Amino acid sequence: MVQQSLVSRPTRRLPGRPAIVAATVAVAVLVNVVISTAGRAAGGSFRFTTQSGPAEVDVLTVVGFTVVPLLVGMTVVALLVRVWPWVVTVALFVAPALALTTIPLMTLPAAFDATSTVTLALCHVALVPTTVLGLLALRAASGGRL
Repeated sequence: MVQQSLVSRPTRRLPGRPAIVAATVAVAVLVNVVISTAGRAAGGSFRFTTQSGPAEVDVLTVVGFTVVPLLVGMTVVALLVRVWPWVVTVALFVAPALALTTIPLMTLPAAFDATSTVTLALCHVALVPTTVLGLLALRAASGGRL
């Protein structure tokens, strides 16, 4: 007769939803600040003209344009995933679409120099994998499968 071990294996605890949201936003900010800094080092001016005169996209603007939409979107998903688990699946399509659609809607019409345009477009593109990984982590933390 074979006896089963009474020692249980430790279970791996996943981070909570607030930690996942915070980590996703923090990683996105870090990546976009690095991209923005590299663009400045490559000679990008990040200047454009508005109706009220010249303007510039500085690092704080990059941080704000990263934090606000990502924090709002990830928080909404984190709150709704327990009630409607399918919300993650929807967000996996909507979030990348929004990140990429804002390139022709916001970045290209601003008439930046080429380096600034490419740099800011890369900031939008970098949100895609970061957000997808964050959403998949929310799904896993809420009991869903990856």
